[in-house]
Amino acid sequence: MQRLENAVLSKAKELLESGKVSRVLGWTKGEFCYDVSPCVFNTVDELKNFVYNGFCGANLSKYLINESKKEGKIAVFLKPCDTYSYNQLVKEHRIKVENVYAVGVECQGKFDIEKFYAKGVGFVASVEEGLTEVKVNGETVLNRNDVKLERCLVCNKKHVAGEEIVELNEKLPSDSDRFEMVKKLEAMTADERFAFWKKELSKCIRCNACRNVCPACNCTKCVFDNPNSEVSAKANATSFEEQMFHIIRAFHVAGRCTDCGECSRVCPQNIPLHLLNRKFISDIDKLYGEYQAGEDTTSKGPLTSFTKEDAEPSDAVGGNK
Repeated sequence: MQRLENAVLSKAKELLESGKVSRVLGWTKGEFCYDVSPCVFNTVDELKNFVYNGFCGANLSKYLINESKKEGKIAVFLKPCDTYSYNQLVKEHRIKVENVYAVGVECQGKFDIEKFYAKGVGFVASVEEGLTEVKVNGETVLNRNDVKLERCLVCNKKHVAGEEIVELNEKLPSDSDRFEMVKKLEAMTADERFAFWKKELSKCIRCNACRNVCPACNCTKCVFDNPNSEVSAKANATSFEEQMFHIIRAFHVAGRCTDCGECSRVCPQNIPLHLLNRKFISDIDKLYGEYQAGEDTTSKGPLTSFTKEDAEPSDAVGGNK
């Protein structure tokens, strides 16, 4: 995968040196190989810390809300799943597109550091990436799928935005069903589902990481920051108060969530927050026909348009589900 990283870095240098852009939005090295962060590079010299590897899971599209408002054009590197979020933000007039040069970049699936630990790797000092395997610390060989983020195991997205694409055509298709866990939840009784979500959501420490990273959560002011809402408190007032925050947020992004999986990726408590969104996506597909948010920048979503054939409230999927 070193060839791909070199190709992406070369493109970043070319765009800066040519003057086509004044800065680049990508990923920068951290203290450890897995400690990778989004970063804006203003000069070619700064690109010495540029990196593109299996730990570059962060979706860069949301950063463009602020970056595209600044002077000059910014280049951004977008993985296939990121381009859907980018398109959705463009559709919602949140990005100043004339100040953006979008470059699609190939993705073979990004890593979940917790899965390395689960495989018995105590400390990850280095990772040599192959298409189907990875070598950790120069000796331990793991199946790449065994350490991928959940979203990457079920991803078959393609680039739907970008002036150009940097790729080596090495991505393997997925044959997994992204709605498999949703179907299992739907098969549960109401009490079983409530118990499942109570167990998961009660882990929430109200760090707001899911809200802050979500491209669909882009309101200038958030209702949850209102001190009178009682949801900004750090201590619970009831035994299961967290349900309000996460369920309201899921309703807020319904029809607009591209299933980028960032909410679950950044959650320090490993709550499968994406499942709430996928349930809504599944229901929308059944009620209105298959729809993928962010697939383009012009079409109206099923919840923001009306036809006489629209489902009625009594047509809820699965009755009481």
